[in-house]
Amino acid sequence: MKKYKCTVCGYIYDPEVGDTENGVAAGTAFEDLPDDWVCPDCGVEKDMFEPLD
Repeated sequence: MKKYKCTVCGYIYDPEVGDTENGVAAGTAFEDLPDDWVCPDCGVEKDMFEPLD
């Protein structure tokens, strides 16, 4: 699964790790994140993330 980077603060969303502190289980693809999920570091929405190659 592809990792995504926040273009504002540089946070990397790794689907293998998830975001357990905010209720996102490990193994959750970025595309499957809830619509109201925001960057845990700076609070921006999903549209501010870009895929990492």
